[in-house]
Amino acid sequence: MPQPTSTRTIAGLPGGVFYMVVSAFSFSLMSLFVKVAGQTLPPMQIVLARSVIVAVISYGVLRQAKISPWGHNRRLLILRGLVGFVALSCFYYAVTILPLAEVTVIHYMNPVFTALLAALFLKEALSRASIIALFLGLGGLVLVAQPDALFGDAGTGLDLFAVAIALTGAFFAAMAYTIVRKLRETEALMVVVFYFAFVSTFASLPFLSLGAAWPSAVGWLVLLAVGISTHFEQVYLTKGLHAVRAGRAMSVSYVQILFAAIWGALFFAEIPNLITVLGGLLIVGAIFLVAKART
Repeated sequence: MPQPTSTRTIAGLPGGVFYMVVSAFSFSLMSLFVKVAGQTLPPMQIVLARSVIVAVISYGVLRQAKISPWGHNRRLLILRGLVGFVALSCFYYAVTILPLAEVTVIHYMNPVFTALLAALFLKEALSRASIIALFLGLGGLVLVAQPDALFGDAGTGLDLFAVAIALTGAFFAAMAYTIVRKLRETEALMVVVFYFAFVSTFASLPFLSLGAAWPSAVGWLVLLAVGISTHFEQVYLTKGLHAVRAGRAMSVSYVQILFAAIWGALFFAEIPNLITVLGGLLIVGAIFLVAKART
């Protein structure tokens, strides 16, 4: 008799933990491929390619399961798609400008924002830990960005506009996650995934008029890799969240920052300084507080 997913071990790890590690690894690969593609292609073109690939895959899964892709609460599904599109566009832009480890750490502010938005719009209790987490996270963000006004010549010289865009993306990602919590009451998971990709496809099309490039043969492969790695990230994230508690799942996903740092060092010679590492630890600590409050 097979073991339950939460207790079965895979590669020496509990099943749920293994799924979260695979999800984090897939997300880090997606970020790597986006950064590579961004060297020759504009971010919105990458968003379009990613959206088309995920839309096709998720539509196929829904057809195979004989589930209508159009859902029940269409207004909220479209809003989730639009909010997710903004978050995705901001993240992809920031990835092409900032070091992988730094942009991943900034993106990890979204669980803190999610806790605040859920308290405002879903009437979920806002714990003292979540408030402390907000200030910890903002302090960590300052250490990661290291603006010249505070750090002078000792700063990292990060593009502060790109940092602001990355933070905006984290906030919109939090909005998307808050909407997804509400949609769980009426919609199948893959319907939400499909709408995100479907809406993002059409939302990104007008931006191509601002500049687009025909990908090389290698470029097409990189774009395909962006879409496929995104699909695996979402699939294994879902499996992991079904198998382990939310707090533990969030804690395991921290390994994504490590993967991003490894790819940045190997492929782009991006080595975070000690202050950046300290800022990242503060943000991870903030997320840990949010996770414990929601476990």
